[in-house]
Amino acid sequence: MDNFIIIVVIAVILAIAVITAVRRIKSKSCCSGSGGKTLVEHKKLTAPIIMKKEIIIEGMHCENCSASVERRINRIEGALCHVNLRKNTAIVEMTREISNEELKAAVEELDFTVTGITDVK
Repeated sequence: MDNFIIIVVIAVILAIAVITAVRRIKSKSCCSGSGGKTLVEHKKLTAPIIMKKEIIIEGMHCENCSASVERRINRIEGALCHVNLRKNTAIVEMTREISNEELKAAVEELDFTVTGITDVK
């Protein structure tokens, strides 16, 4: 009887693990589920801002997702990014001309989908 109870407990744990994995795969989530604090490097632009763009992004589900987008875009010289997770957007301030294609490639290499990029006035 004790062995039967142990087997049932193991089966329940495995079922929960499989269900969780399937949900993450279906949602294409990058989320690790750690719940820990996400660190974002704070970058400051030294030259004057000449333009701003808004990027609409699909697939961000958590602070880890938005932080990864910010980190990636902030690695582009002359760009400073702020992500709004609730709106699924990123505002990019630029000190030089950066093409939409470069911004899109930076986001999509993280496996998110860019559905639009517009100039912000």
